[in-house]
Amino acid sequence: MENTQPTSKLEKMSTRDGFGVGLIQAAAQHDRLVGVCADLAESVRMKQFAIQFPGRFVEVGVAEQNLAGVTAGLALAGKLPVAASYACFHPANSWGVIRTSICYANLPVVLVGGHGGLATGEDGATHQSLEDLALMRVLPNMIVLSPADGEEARQALLAAVNANSPVYIRISKPTVPIHSSPNQFKIGQATQLRKGSSATIIATGLMVSQAMNAADILNNEGISITVINMSTIKPLDEAAIIKAAKKTKAIITVEDHQINGGLGSAVSEVLAEHQLALPFRRMGMKDQFGQSGSTEQLLAHYHLTPRDLAIGIKQLLKR
Repeated sequence: MENTQPTSKLEKMSTRDGFGVGLIQAAAQHDRLVGVCADLAESVRMKQFAIQFPGRFVEVGVAEQNLAGVTAGLALAGKLPVAASYACFHPANSWGVIRTSICYANLPVVLVGGHGGLATGEDGATHQSLEDLALMRVLPNMIVLSPADGEEARQALLAAVNANSPVYIRISKPTVPIHSSPNQFKIGQATQLRKGSSATIIATGLMVSQAMNAADILNNEGISITVINMSTIKPLDEAAIIKAAKKTKAIITVEDHQINGGLGSAVSEVLAEHQLALPFRRMGMKDQFGQSGSTEQLLAHYHLTPRDLAIGIKQLLKR
């Protein structure tokens, strides 16, 4: 069921629910805003928008390339479109249209990919998008956002509709603790959630909560951890990465995504280009597809739990 409570009153919230709340708020602020969906309005939390603004909602059906094309046309006509579907279909099936019709023209559209990562759970490998951040990060003009919780997703949507640029926002199903403060989110700016001197965990999306729990485990063992929420994958907050490399003894990245092309790749590029040599590891999916199971079962199977993160940090520090 869609969550319509104010995010400030919630302790937990999914990023898809946060997106739904933000979309209603953005629509009230922008008369030009139009919602576009590919037969998944309830699941991606566009249904309430469609009910409240029926004249500003477009349903294209199960046709993701058409979704991207219609979105481009609306932007060229002066509208402010927000288009949502599952990430395994959009951008995966619509990438070519996004590239040429949206990014090449540098149109102000917001693209939203739901069911991101292993968090999709029982729907299985075909619906667990583990490549979307890499696909969108490589496109010129595209801003790529991966909010950590419902409140940050709400803020990310509000920022995206004002970006005057193509923006991709990744959202997912599980409810997670809200770590974000009101009015905190800024595109291109990471958030330091914990400050420590031993090592840094740079996390994005669902894995921010896992990183915070790992920091608690390590703190109880006398290992102080910096936790950075890298909710903008592009443009990347390079200054935050460089500072972490200089202030702590090791860095580990963690994402519910392939380690190739996502957050881990982006961070490693910064470290290499600035010649910052320190123990470093990428944690995430290692060139493999997921499978059916609960979110908790899958994170355990692929060694992405807080305990796995804590073990990874201790191994790095021994180096």
